[in-house]
Amino acid sequence: MTLRGRLTAAFLAVAFGPVLFGAVFVASTVTAVDRSRATERLAVAATAVRTSIDALCQQLRAAADAVALAVDRPGAATQVVGRGIAAAVQVTDVTGQIVVATPNAPPTPWRDCAAPDRPDGTFAALAVRVELRDGGGNPLGMVTAAHPVDPMLVARLAAVTGVAVTLLDEAAPRVTVAHSTESEGGREAVLAAASSLHEERVTSTPDGRYLRRAGPTRGQPLPLVLSVPSDQPAGLYPVLVAVVLLAALLGVAVAWRLARVTTRPLVELAGAVDRVTAGDLTARVPVRSGDEIGRLAEAFNRMTRETGGYLAALASSRDQLRGHLAVLGDTLASTHDLQRILRVILHSALAATGARAGAVLLTEPGGGLVAQCTEGLDGRRSGPTAPRVPLADSVVRTVAATGQPCRGRAETTSAEEPPCHTYIAVPFAVEAGRAGEPGSGRPGEDTPSAALARPLGVLALYDRLGGEEFDDDDLATLRTFAGHVAVALDNVRVHEEAQRLSLTDPLTGLWNYRYLRESLRREVERASRFGRMVSVLVLDLDRFKKINDSYGHAAGDTVLAEFARRVRGEIREVDLAFRQGGEEFVVLLPETDARGAAIVADRLGAAIRNTPVTVPGRAGVGHSIRFTVSIGIAVYPDHAESGLRVLEAADEALYAAKAAGRDTWRVARHTSRITDPGDGEAGVRRTPAAPPTREMPVTAAACSPADGLPRAGPGDATGTSAEPGEPG
Repeated sequence: MTLRGRLTAAFLAVAFGPVLFGAVFVASTVTAVDRSRATERLAVAATAVRTSIDALCQQLRAAADAVALAVDRPGAATQVVGRGIAAAVQVTDVTGQIVVATPNAPPTPWRDCAAPDRPDGTFAALAVRVELRDGGGNPLGMVTAAHPVDPMLVARLAAVTGVAVTLLDEAAPRVTVAHSTESEGGREAVLAAASSLHEERVTSTPDGRYLRRAGPTRGQPLPLVLSVPSDQPAGLYPVLVAVVLLAALLGVAVAWRLARVTTRPLVELAGAVDRVTAGDLTARVPVRSGDEIGRLAEAFNRMTRETGGYLAALASSRDQLRGHLAVLGDTLASTHDLQRILRVILHSALAATGARAGAVLLTEPGGGLVAQCTEGLDGRRSGPTAPRVPLADSVVRTVAATGQPCRGRAETTSAEEPPCHTYIAVPFAVEAGRAGEPGSGRPGEDTPSAALARPLGVLALYDRLGGEEFDDDDLATLRTFAGHVAVALDNVRVHEEAQRLSLTDPLTGLWNYRYLRESLRREVERASRFGRMVSVLVLDLDRFKKINDSYGHAAGDTVLAEFARRVRGEIREVDLAFRQGGEEFVVLLPETDARGAAIVADRLGAAIRNTPVTVPGRAGVGHSIRFTVSIGIAVYPDHAESGLRVLEAADEALYAAKAAGRDTWRVARHTSRITDPGDGEAGVRRTPAAPPTREMPVTAAACSPADGLPRAGPGDATGTSAEPGEPG
């Protein structure tokens, strides 16, 4: 929010706040008083209703008693009805048969005034029943006096109470209005609020009426709703809203005018500051007064005039630095070549500081420094084969060991450092948050800075051109370039690690299936070109699911990792091991025939079979697990004409090894027929068609000898071949 907005809001809060508070207070007070008066009226009306119904029931009881005591009961009943004490009288015997009944009786059912429960259905009249007994107290029958429940009764109750009365009919599937003195709109409001009405609770309706339930209760069985209109003045809320809005408009107008007059000089000053920020140093602020704001305007004008004098001096230096940073940024963004990045950084640092020579030295695990990139140091090599600079008796040793920059004059230098008069050196490091990476520092170690770990190396410059010493500005510039060196090292390391992880399995450390396809294609092409053989071993751990189910998946992972370690220990450096997925592995044996591959398979089976693996148990007790491996062997070009088909042939051989009882190996046949002992007879397992691939079938330059055992090396027409080399 701007200053003008804040001033306007503050004035409105001071001037408009009391008006709004007063309007709310008046509205709430009028509403509270109106509700209180309506509540009192409804309470008096409810008492009057109960009194009236009770009086009517007492009148009916008196009529029934009079008929019961009379000797001439028909005459007494006619007389009671004629005087209007009751609308109808009935006399029944002990069997319930009507003995005496007056004409024009209201329809049944009749509701007994003394009934303790709520009505379970609609009724047309209120009644009082009196028993007939003889002189010995024996029951003779029943006398019933009734009065109709009709609009006249409801109107009489409304006249007695002074409020509108509505009689509900609760016997229907939903509550309806039986009789009411309300208008049509009032009846709809009563029906809408009927479900939420309580005996002593007052409810208001959207049209400004107050409702209260009166019955049914003992002595008053009628379900009545009493209602009164609101006494609140008409149009109160619109008037209050109009007053508040008018006061708000006036307040906004006055506040805006005052805020504008107050903030106009500040707005002009802010506009001038924006112009200066955009590069326009000719911006000036008019001085309109001698107060604090006027003095601020004068100071601003003086500052812009003085700043303009420095702009020309900084232009050339800025352009030069921009060029170096552009080259540096492009190099960092476009390459992962460490030597190229370090050379660009060193050249930029030399140009920015005016140094004659310099070097970028990286720390080695053995504790020394290697000059990876040098410039202007005659007779000194740089790169991975450069001589190591020991961390002792040298300036760079101090910088690398302490992590603190250093500059000054050098009277004497060590044998590992170039002769110079002045020097400056700064360390570089990666962020401490990258724990576990080289140069990140160990947890709990004290580092020179909260943002840096132990130094990864040193950026050193020697002999400033012109004979002057390096100053603090040079130190700040060199710190910037040292930061770029650290970023470059970290980016190269992350890139190399990402490449490694994309081709290896994280659990076993073996190559993954992606690298398997590429390696298989490459080895098959090499074997085809030079007339050699390539053997493929597909290995699958036997009953590995049982290990997971019995000891847990953590134990299964341990078994897989140990299996991979043993496989790596049994093959040559030129052989490649892969994890194809799950418990299935693949081994590529270049320049190896089926006989050599069988020797490797025997050696792998023995290494797995003879030594169990100890894994931690689920209850903290270790378990010794013995497991075996089944191996399928296929050879290019004897068993297939492409890499993927060789892999499929080895997989078919693996199925044969599984069918032979596991813990064994089988060599793929030249045909697709294998024996499945499960069905007791020879079956046919046909190798599925290879999926589309870029590999092209090639004519093999090697063939198997007459004994059916292929050997590496070119053969002759008789089927002989060279003897295999040392197997993997």
